[in-house]
Amino acid sequence: MAVFDKSRPDSQQTMTFDDEEYARKGLVEPRYMGTIADQRDMNALGRVQVLRRNFRFISIVGFGCTLICTWEVILTLLSAGLTDGGTAGLIWGFIGVTLGFSLVYASIAEMASMAPTAGGQYHWVSEFAPRRGQKFLSYITGWLSAMGWQCAIVSIAYLAGTIIQGLVVLNQPDYDFQRWHGTMLVIAISTFSIIFNTFLAKNLPFVEGLILIIHIVGLFAIIIPLWVLAPRNNAHAVFTTFNNGGGWNNSGTATLVGLSTTITSMLGYDCSVHMCKTHWLVSRKLLTEIAEEIKDASETLPKAMMSSVAVNGILGFIMLITLCFTLGEVDKVLETPTGFPFIEIFYNTTGSFAATNAMTAVLVVTLTASTITEVATASRQLWSFARDEGLPFSSFFAYVTPGWNIPLNSVMVSLVVTILLSLINIGSEVALNAVISLTITSLLSAYILSIGCVFLKRLRGEALPHHRWSLGKFGGAVNFGALAFLCPMFLFAFFPLSTNVTVETMNWSVAMYVGVVGSASLYYWARGRHHFIPPVALVNRDGK
Repeated sequence: MAVFDKSRPDSQQTMTFDDEEYARKGLVEPRYMGTIADQRDMNALGRVQVLRRNFRFISIVGFGCTLICTWEVILTLLSAGLTDGGTAGLIWGFIGVTLGFSLVYASIAEMASMAPTAGGQYHWVSEFAPRRGQKFLSYITGWLSAMGWQCAIVSIAYLAGTIIQGLVVLNQPDYDFQRWHGTMLVIAISTFSIIFNTFLAKNLPFVEGLILIIHIVGLFAIIIPLWVLAPRNNAHAVFTTFNNGGGWNNSGTATLVGLSTTITSMLGYDCSVHMCKTHWLVSRKLLTEIAEEIKDASETLPKAMMSSVAVNGILGFIMLITLCFTLGEVDKVLETPTGFPFIEIFYNTTGSFAATNAMTAVLVVTLTASTITEVATASRQLWSFARDEGLPFSSFFAYVTPGWNIPLNSVMVSLVVTILLSLINIGSEVALNAVISLTITSLLSAYILSIGCVFLKRLRGEALPHHRWSLGKFGGAVNFGALAFLCPMFLFAFFPLSTNVTVETMNWSVAMYVGVVGSASLYYWARGRHHFIPPVALVNRDGK
């Protein structure tokens, strides 16, 4: 049976079971079972542990920093921000976006402390939404989160793969650039990430810490040559020159449209939530089990999330300032045959193929590491939602391979989805870009729904669950500020980069978004509402 050391505080106590008991219950080894505080959270959520709890503060900070790759994403998506916004739009836009997302993630961190569960947003909506709409809103939020994270795998793998193609163009000018080459690279990177998430899953926390070091050191390996070798742009021009390459009616609108670069670079720090607790409802008559992968989650998780935002925000700003002062003429770098302005900047600065290759290789490594963590996050989100019967064939997605302690089926499904979506690039790069845009709109709308529900609960004066990380008396103001930031960002995420819209330049993500949400709604009313088990149905805050 479970044994606790009562001489130690709750946050330091760990649970131990004799071998016979934890083997009989299908639980993990005792050293992975966490603290008493974790157990109390699980009891409140109606769960029992089943997966390893091997993420601690530094590894989960590394998880968040390396998954989002803020400064790397700024480099890879530089062209959109330079086209609509220019250097001034990028800098001031990044500051505004970082401040706005700080409010968003502070709100999410508080909810994560209330209910540290891998379901994340769809669990919080289920628990905090008005009773009349709890089940449907939770269901739609689950679909949005699952869709957003599956598309995110494709987005990051696509960036890493096409960067490799860009390097080939730089080194071999006679190379015949083919989209299917990029698709094969996406599949290769995704497959490597899947292998890592299956055979090397136990080592994921250690690797996250290692990649965090590369993430930080790699930044300086890139910016130091730029500082030393590149000519400087005029400071007044950098901070005041806006660009309206998309032909919008004013520079302000152009800057808002171009915020897709900075939004993407700061989107997804809720990733660590989905590594927190993943539950498995076998049946109403059998044992309900839960998997946790963060030790002392209700306190560690919020602190790690906000630390990741702070670290990456600072690193991203340093990279952005460096780029804006050293990029040279905007029009020339945007016309690069490599497809990535940052490769052109590196080469113009160093004049060396070897140096450019080495600097760009840092991004390929960190983006590949990001794909590994994207797979981990997306598969846990898919797994969690399936175990509440939120998906067709939920029993398949929710299956836990005995002895592996990972959602292997969900991991493999993530690979299949990534391959299928990447094949779109062969026929149309525009369609694939719409899939990538769908990452932004799906996750933003999931944030809006979850934060909106807890804000409404505060407005009504209803009690919130106990939480060890709290916004205190500023909670309502922070929630309101987060919603005021998210709503316009959500709308502008559907805009194309140019007013000269053609079939090739249209942002088709709006059609895909409406199609997926509409299909999910129809499935809910036809079948989902009869099978979906809203997380709130299992919550037992009174401990009875």
